[in-house]
Amino acid sequence: MTARALEYRRLEGLDLARYFAFFGMVIVNFKIVMGAEDGTGLLNGLTVALEGRAAATFVVLAGIGLGLAGLKGMDQTIAVTVKRAIFLLMLGLLNMTIFDADILHYYAFYFLFGVLLLPLSNRALLGILVGLNVAFTIMVLTLDYDAGWNWESYTYADFWTPVGFLRNLFFNGWHPVIPWLGFLLFGIILSRTPLSDRSTQVKLVVGGLAAIAIAELSSFLLVAPLSQIDPELAMLVTTAPVPPMPLYMLAGIGASSIVVGLCLMIEGRLRDMGVLRVLLPAGRQTLTLYIAHIVIGMGTLEALDMLGGQTVSKAIGAALLFCFVATVYAMIWARWFKRGPIEAAMRKLAG
Repeated sequence: MTARALEYRRLEGLDLARYFAFFGMVIVNFKIVMGAEDGTGLLNGLTVALEGRAAATFVVLAGIGLGLAGLKGMDQTIAVTVKRAIFLLMLGLLNMTIFDADILHYYAFYFLFGVLLLPLSNRALLGILVGLNVAFTIMVLTLDYDAGWNWESYTYADFWTPVGFLRNLFFNGWHPVIPWLGFLLFGIILSRTPLSDRSTQVKLVVGGLAAIAIAELSSFLLVAPLSQIDPELAMLVTTAPVPPMPLYMLAGIGASSIVVGLCLMIEGRLRDMGVLRVLLPAGRQTLTLYIAHIVIGMGTLEALDMLGGQTVSKAIGAALLFCFVATVYAMIWARWFKRGPIEAAMRKLAG
């Protein structure tokens, strides 16, 4: 293993970023399943700001992890990544039977394409990232984005057919490979920067703020005039995650940059305060906790008859409670085991 790889193993700020990304994702998913989508006020604004950004941050972090793994040797990285992608695909498809917005089966393909592109230069990766966004824009303009969807119930009619699966996977699913693979590629690019340097961390935060400002301001200025021409044109300049248009991708990259930069900046202080000992165990088993927030968290909400018709404050309260319990569980589990249950299973089966 290279000295650079050893250096990055000590960046606990990345695990902290995973923790906060997981926290945000639970808030978003609980809000959706609890039917709290039409709220107003500050709390609703905060949850809207998290939509698509928390998941994007996860994918960027996955890209960083893949890029750092490549430092250990490409042959080993390819073999392990392919096996883990198969594991995630199987787990994700199983999860799809109870949660239609599963992201794990998309991850499988992000990793498969990502590991094939890993040898490319940063310039090439950036070119592909831009190309994915151009391709998606053309697809939205020429294909039927609503195909397969029932937007009232958020169900996808032909997901389990070959055509429907591929359409959902690459074009109009919750996290389609085109253009979401771009988040993973951005993470790979970040893995090649000196993330432990304070100057890099500051650049991430400042650059992330600039990216969000550009995306949101551009959207604000363009939506109204384009709506007067054709409402469908206005969709092309939104920063909403569905459909994931270029300005959304820019905002997602900005949000993930801020989270990664800030978490790396505050890592040392939080370690001295003892906070990392509380949060990092959960940040290191987010795969287990992702499944748990669906099976246990949403299962409990269903048992309490809280799926649908709830308020944003109740959704946030439920998310806070679940994340508190998950954090305590992870701390206890980490006292005896190095990895979470599903992480350990993946390690055993896929390396």
